[in-house]
Amino acid sequence: MVSHPQALSQTVTPLMPREIGCALALLAALVPLLAGCNSLFFQPDSRDYYHPSQFGVWHEAVTFSSADGTPLTGWFLPAQGKSRGLVIHFHGNAANISNHLYAVRWLPTAGYSVLVFDYRGYGGSGGSPDRAGVIADGVAAIQYARSRKEAVPGRIIVYGQSLGGAVAISALRRAGTEGIGALVLEGSFHSYREVVRMILSDSWLTWSFQYPVAYLLFSDDFRPLDDLPLLSGVPTLVVHGEKDQTVPLAAGKALYEGVVSDPRKFWVIPGAGHLEIFSPQGSPWRQRLVEWLEYQLGPIPPEGYQWKPRDKRWQPPPPHPKG
Repeated sequence: MVSHPQALSQTVTPLMPREIGCALALLAALVPLLAGCNSLFFQPDSRDYYHPSQFGVWHEAVTFSSADGTPLTGWFLPAQGKSRGLVIHFHGNAANISNHLYAVRWLPTAGYSVLVFDYRGYGGSGGSPDRAGVIADGVAAIQYARSRKEAVPGRIIVYGQSLGGAVAISALRRAGTEGIGALVLEGSFHSYREVVRMILSDSWLTWSFQYPVAYLLFSDDFRPLDDLPLLSGVPTLVVHGEKDQTVPLAAGKALYEGVVSDPRKFWVIPGAGHLEIFSPQGSPWRQRLVEWLEYQLGPIPPEGYQWKPRDKRWQPPPPHPKG
């Protein structure tokens, strides 16, 4: 059953003088650590977690470059059987693609090719992560996916999880929406600054400092809410776990409210935590996602048809000459 979020309530316990002193001391210790604020949003590593072969999924190792020349690495997982579309996966803030592979391992079996890639500083990609650079990497991934022979205009899906949802929105805004058939955002948020504030508001120890920390120490550059209005032509699905303890449900609700696309959908999954919706083996939400995608993408075009961008339609092949 799909439900819609209710307003979140917060019971705040007043701080006693001793507690205030402890909290101030903690804040003073945290300020130097938060000065760059990159560590909160970007936590890469190069460890090997999973490999496609462990899931019986064929893969192709791919490399391409970001706009500034930073080398990026990834895997292309081809669809099994007739392809229904190509998914570009934007992973979350930690580890690398070998960890996040677990979230998309089922898609090739469902008929979708998948491009998984690492942002700069993650896995085998070069450079160090920062917000502008990671978004540029996302633009490069979209452009690379479009260039592949498996890409069918109108059947390219952008799928972002957690931080990857925010990155995907900004990258898609800059890469353009030509050929994009759908946008899926799971466990993501609407604002870098606001999601920090929401997290800090969840504890009595940091509640009093939610606004100064979030608004003085964190930039809201590339705010997803600012880019969403320019994606109005892309059908958008926002999915959030009801029990998400990493990205508050309120952030997912605010993200959905910023979506101007028609159609748009918001699924709140009862009892689910952060990114626990499609990953579990046997999840019924996998089929629900496939059904939603098929409804948005429409029928697969017959072989030989050519996409005409100017007319935004498929043109049948010319008739064979007689004789």
